[in-house]
Amino acid sequence: MKESKSVKLNSQQHQQHENGHFSPFKFAKLLDPEASWDKDQLGDVLHWIRQVVALFCGLLWGAIPVVGGIWIFIFLAISTGIIYGYYAMILKIDEEEFGGHAALLQEGLFASMTLFLLAWILVYSLAHF
Repeated sequence: MKESKSVKLNSQQHQQHENGHFSPFKFAKLLDPEASWDKDQLGDVLHWIRQVVALFCGLLWGAIPVVGGIWIFIFLAISTGIIYGYYAMILKIDEEEFGGHAALLQEGLFASMTLFLLAWILVYSLAHF
């Protein structure tokens, strides 16, 4: 039964590739400065990098325990610095093709802020009260 499910899944993926509905994503592309990026793909990658950073910082700061509003600004600085470093120094893309620095730095910001605060508050509350 598992084999039939995997065969169906592979055939569906193959059909989608042939129809051109989506292109396969390779992880090697994440660090390749010569790779071509479409605006949606780059936005998705930046969004998910920011989510990982938010979850890591929220869990870490909740476990340490740190308190105070300054840590929110420190998270924003770390998150924005990582995103800027990734697209400007690793990928070396022309940011004007993707809407400028503001559009790229803003990608996933509010969702990551929510995840960061949720993780920080939950871990802090559960571990220290």
